[in-house]
Amino acid sequence: MELEKLGNGHYEKRDEEDGFDALENMPEREEFIPKKTDGKKSEFTDFVGKTSFGMSIFNLSNAIMGSGILGLAYAMANTGIILFGILIILIAILSAYSIHLLLKSAGVVGIRAYEQLGYRAFGSAGKIIAACIITIHNIGAMSSYLFIVKMELPSVILGLLDKGTDSEWYVNGSYLIIIVSICVILPLALMRHLGYLGYTSGFSLTCMFFFLISVIYKKFVIACSSEHPSNTNHSSIPDPTTTHTPYDYTHNSTCKAELITLTPQAAYTIPILAFAFVCHPEVLPIYTELKNPTKKRMQNVANISILAMFIMYLLTAIFGYLTFYDKVNDELLKSYSTKDTLMLCVRLAVLVAVTLTVPVVLFPIRRAVQQLMFPDKPFHWARHIAIAVILLIFVNILVIFVPNIRYIFGVIGATSAPSLIFILPGIFYIRIIPEEQEPLKSRPKIQAAMFVALGFIFMVMSITSIIIQLVTGDSTVGGH
Repeated sequence: MELEKLGNGHYEKRDEEDGFDALENMPEREEFIPKKTDGKKSEFTDFVGKTSFGMSIFNLSNAIMGSGILGLAYAMANTGIILFGILIILIAILSAYSIHLLLKSAGVVGIRAYEQLGYRAFGSAGKIIAACIITIHNIGAMSSYLFIVKMELPSVILGLLDKGTDSEWYVNGSYLIIIVSICVILPLALMRHLGYLGYTSGFSLTCMFFFLISVIYKKFVIACSSEHPSNTNHSSIPDPTTTHTPYDYTHNSTCKAELITLTPQAAYTIPILAFAFVCHPEVLPIYTELKNPTKKRMQNVANISILAMFIMYLLTAIFGYLTFYDKVNDELLKSYSTKDTLMLCVRLAVLVAVTLTVPVVLFPIRRAVQQLMFPDKPFHWARHIAIAVILLIFVNILVIFVPNIRYIFGVIGATSAPSLIFILPGIFYIRIIPEEQEPLKSRPKIQAAMFVALGFIFMVMSITSIIIQLVTGDSTVGGH
């Protein structure tokens, strides 16, 4: 037992191990950080965080890393290496800046959830808008992960069984995502605290690192266009499982790397990049559970996580693009042979990674639903389980009927991703930081306003470009 000082100067007995219970049972309108009467700056001190610095990096990195990495080579193919490089650097820097805005806003008012920042900034309307955007985005993220399971798991099973038939029920992607959801995702999603998923996050990142190493290796052993018979004049196609002599790229126009180019499919580039870097709904929950939490410590967690994912993203895009050039698929794994043993292992590793990421993404959705529908209710296991089950059922139905993962990347990346990265953090900062501390005409708030405007510009440009691209009917994707 320990004595804990309350905001009114009294003391209350409580068990240190009850910290998580106190967090979950706290009513929605109760402040996460009690107001201090001694003039000291508020910190996240009323809750004992138990997640280490390294484990927090694993959790946030896993929240950033996901299915978006599979679309980056396709994005590079439609923008060119230099333009893509500029865009990914820009999105990474802006993502880190938006987390700075979130943490500073949270530090001022002592809020532990994205939705509650919306409530403090704009009342009930702000909370509802934030919760809805988070829900939409994370449902899109969950859908993209399960879509990969739907597309890749049948190939893995066929490769492991060494059978060519796809008529059996156990290679039907729709059945497989239901089985995976029930047997793997649901048990992990029923955990009560996000910090406990750090171990699965670390393993998930290890799987994606294996994916990256394999993509780099395959660049040097796959002859250009060897995976695309329709794009080569050779009468026989080399076996992709064997090592090839590097292709003479100067003799084939499809094997030329473009430094700067723009195709109709470039409309998906910014949405794919924005989708790939969104982790903002998970920032405050991870901050809450961080051991010895301070704004600087959490910002370091965010900066390291974003830098690590930036490096992985850039290397994956470059080597994936330089392997297949303008024939790369919108989902990179589809560009590789299904008979390649190494890539079979890679597919399995990616499947494990995205499957273990789904529970991490589900946590903010459940928190948003609870904030909207049960704001004053204490934690209850029945409600905790029911929300997870309903969400998984809905996402499974969505994935079964979505024809292409590119639509998920495009729609979610063009709408909810700019809102979470640019618009909401900026307007929350402007509204929440007191004017006596930072006037509206101060440099930080002017920067935040410009940040919000940039988000709206990105959103309008992306939505407009995607609509135009779809209306004109030019929906060709690499490798099709």
